[in-house]
Amino acid sequence: MSTAVPIIRASGEGERLWFYGGGTHTWKATAEETDGAFLMFEDALTQGKTTPLHRHPDAAETLYVLEGEILVNIDGEEHRVGPGGVTMAPRGAPHAFLVTSEVARLLTMQTPGGTEAFFRNASEPASGDTNATGPVDLGRVRASAEHHGGVEILGPPPFEAG
Repeated sequence: MSTAVPIIRASGEGERLWFYGGGTHTWKATAEETDGAFLMFEDALTQGKTTPLHRHPDAAETLYVLEGEILVNIDGEEHRVGPGGVTMAPRGAPHAFLVTSEVARLLTMQTPGGTEAFFRNASEPASGDTNATGPVDLGRVRASAEHHGGVEILGPPPFEAG
């Protein structure tokens, strides 16, 4: 029997976490709430935020661009994605993204929702502005990935400088 619960959250509602890889997450649906089916959060980011090249061995990751523009690299191919655009990195596919606009808002969904412990351990409660900035601590992100799984860091961001 499923333990999923109904979820209704308005704009701006949901637990807010500052992610040490950069950005503020507003959690829209947790793995616990969806009985592990998926994890969904809105990600508020600023220009220049990038992820290391990484992969999720046990989950597909979908990004829907709500605002702004990102440059995404999936399996070595780069594409610019703006508002209303979507990317999907299949389970195990190496990928990364770079925010190219002043700000960006992404809706991130991982299926199934098994990466929650990784994000929680590499985050802290956020307050104030949804586009808050803070110190990026990729060491803490890497340590959380190694301890909790869900993500494997493969290398530095794959994007050309400039």
